[in-house]
Amino acid sequence: MEPSDKKSQGILPSDDIVNVDVGEVLNASGHKQELDRQFSLLSICAVGICTGNAWAALGGSIVLALYNGGPPGVIYEFIAVSFFYWLIASCIAELASAIPSSAGVYHWASITAGSYGRSVGFFAGWWNFFGWVFGAASMSSILANQVISMYGLFHPSYLYQRWHVFVAYLIITWLCCFTVMFGNRLLPAISNLGLFFILAGVFVTILVCAIMPSRTGQGYATNEFVWKEWQNQTGWSSDGFVFCAGMLNGAYAVGTPDCVSHLAEELPSPRINIPKAIAAQMLVGFVTALLYIITIFYSVHDVSSLFANPWPFPLAELYRQSTNSSGGSLGLLIVIFLPTACTCIGAYITAGRMLWTLGRDSATPFPNWIGHVDSRFKNPLNASAACGIICTVLGCIYVGSTTAFNAFVGSFVVLTSSSYIAAILPHILSRRRHVVPGWYWMPDGVFYTVAGVACAYIAAFVVIYCFPYARPFDATSMNYSCLITGGLTIFVGCWWLWIKDKGYVGPRRGIEEGERRGSVI
Repeated sequence: MEPSDKKSQGILPSDDIVNVDVGEVLNASGHKQELDRQFSLLSICAVGICTGNAWAALGGSIVLALYNGGPPGVIYEFIAVSFFYWLIASCIAELASAIPSSAGVYHWASITAGSYGRSVGFFAGWWNFFGWVFGAASMSSILANQVISMYGLFHPSYLYQRWHVFVAYLIITWLCCFTVMFGNRLLPAISNLGLFFILAGVFVTILVCAIMPSRTGQGYATNEFVWKEWQNQTGWSSDGFVFCAGMLNGAYAVGTPDCVSHLAEELPSPRINIPKAIAAQMLVGFVTALLYIITIFYSVHDVSSLFANPWPFPLAELYRQSTNSSGGSLGLLIVIFLPTACTCIGAYITAGRMLWTLGRDSATPFPNWIGHVDSRFKNPLNASAACGIICTVLGCIYVGSTTAFNAFVGSFVVLTSSSYIAAILPHILSRRRHVVPGWYWMPDGVFYTVAGVACAYIAAFVVIYCFPYARPFDATSMNYSCLITGGLTIFVGCWWLWIKDKGYVGPRRGIEEGERRGSVI
């Protein structure tokens, strides 16, 4: 393929710069380079591992996961869903290496879908943004519930109210948002610190949960309980379906393979370093989470009390059983709280960057404001603030109805998965002709197998993940992911019809404009 052909496909052949005007350069995404490339390979790996933080995310939903098969179900479902997300991550790494843009799937889908790229990319970008902003809200909620549970451990008569969680939620949301908005230069160091908390935290938790049951006299769970005793408590008659539906809990923990791609314009050599960071995130996340859940299941001796515990964060009761003391449970909750706080910061980084890339292409309301990079703090401050405002509104919804709040945050996996398939499936159908190979590029036979299975998984499981979690169900226990995803898609579709001929540019058009005005060096 000739260089001119490469440019016509929307890819600049270098991670360096493009001359446009005096003092103005374009990066590989086709946009003016506005952000400092301050992340190193270590810090970008730390961002991925912190934002994924699989062991803490899985621990936060461990009690809900137990309904789908008990401990064996949680373990085997996690292994199964991790396999599929490795395939998805491989496809994302290939696209990130070829098209290193902070827009991520929004940019990739705009390129891989060819003549349909403008509309497909538009929907992919909005799905991805909504998924990440709901993910950020869910992390704020988890942290708020952890704080309330820590207090409840030492106050047995305490009955928490939703507004208690809401107050903690607001404080945590804006602390994380302000960190992203005003501490941009500190983000690499914060990420490295978070990496330490994650690795040290899982190590300490595994040691404590492995040692304490023998010291307290409680003893360990049996091998049969951990590995063989299938417990279907969902009400669904098919154990196979229960297994597939239970993979949602693992997907929430490992289903973030695109997070580091949104920092592609903030580190050197993104074509090489982004795939490496994705690999580090997926490997560390899988190993730490698997070892963590196996260890804590061996330390449990009363499953029924986990379902009946009075605190909003059930892991508090599990840790109390493991250590046989409230103090020990508090210590382990602090150990999981610190890395989860770094995860929350990472989620707001990703959501803010995603919204900013939509804004700079005029895909949002008030694009000049949302797409603006603050000259003092050197980051998309307005977009990050908008994410904080959206999460605040979601917190207000929580006060009125936990069902409505859970409907939004519970659609994270479905929305992000939809954005992934919007970029990967056209890449298959077009036989990769729209993308110039990057540093990481799979051989044809490997790619079509990997991407084909990944797309088949997403297509099938997006439907499964929309089924009710248990039977019988009512308006309170219903799974509203399909309603939220469908409703938001209709909303985005209406916005597309309004904006498509009124200034929406799209990432590919931005690159073409750069080619018209500049020359590659």
